[in-house]
Amino acid sequence: MTDQPTLRDGELVLRPWRLEDSDATRGLHDAEIARWFDFPAIEPPEEEHRSWIERTGREWTDRVKATFVVEWRGQVAGTVDVRLQDGRVGVLSWAVYAPFRGRGLGWRAVRLLVEWSFDALALERVEAHVNPDNRASVRTAMRAGLRREGLLRGNATLAGVPQDTLVLGRQRGDAHPDSREGFTAMLDSTLPTKRAIGQGVLRSPTGGILLCELVYKREWDLPGGVVDRHESPAACVVREVREELDLSVTPGRLLAVNWLPALLGWADATVFVFDLGTVEPEELDRAHLQQREIRAVHWTTPGDWPGRVAPYNERLLQTLHRHTGDTLYLENGTPTT
Repeated sequence: MTDQPTLRDGELVLRPWRLEDSDATRGLHDAEIARWFDFPAIEPPEEEHRSWIERTGREWTDRVKATFVVEWRGQVAGTVDVRLQDGRVGVLSWAVYAPFRGRGLGWRAVRLLVEWSFDALALERVEAHVNPDNRASVRTAMRAGLRREGLLRGNATLAGVPQDTLVLGRQRGDAHPDSREGFTAMLDSTLPTKRAIGQGVLRSPTGGILLCELVYKREWDLPGGVVDRHESPAACVVREVREELDLSVTPGRLLAVNWLPALLGWADATVFVFDLGTVEPEELDRAHLQQREIRAVHWTTPGDWPGRVAPYNERLLQTLHRHTGDTLYLENGTPTT
């Protein structure tokens, strides 16, 4: 095994830990570091700290972990490491001492370590496991080019209290974080996701509105469903009606956009309601219902809705029944003023 190298980015240097670093760094530990690393004391005991420094050398020799001092203009500013996992994966960790925070040293050190890990250690992936409440560390990981990938619920403890863990990762083939593609992908991983639902209003020649009696819930609902990834709401309606009712429809005018707040364990959603035109009764008689989702279909009028559809959908249907003009924007089934 070769000697652990020294990495440089201008005045930022990553070098191996040395025993003589012990006295200078013990006193730089503070409550912030103790909190997030769940240390029993703010300042580690001298022998324990020296033992940890010695262990970093053995871990390098055994190809288990590469731990570096972060130096800034000749001063010890923090530590950063990558622990090697099976399958050419490295798990990152870091800490910046209080006098050096707010200068961007953390993300620069992590990025330097990541680039070296891909090159010298032939890793295919690096990842970081961060408490989502540790916003500074989340920002550090993302500025280093890692992307938010998921949340592990209650998989860790902090001061004996169950905690979630945010997983952030970067693969060798990802666009560099300084490129437009890399920056966009990183930012896109942080943006909120919202359920989109596409539904359609099918009418009988006499003006009845088609509602589906569903297998998996009590309330009747308009035909449609959740929009798939990279699918438009209009395409969703076509697909769902074909799958659920075996009918071919063409979306017409957008009747309403209805925002739904969180309800019964579901996150909030945006519903796009399209006019699907008129269906002759004999055409509906030829429909084949998707048995695992649709129990029956019914032509309905306003008198049929109370007690059979969810309150927000009853408000939506009543509004559509009265309104024949431009596309409506609603919140929880009620038009905004």
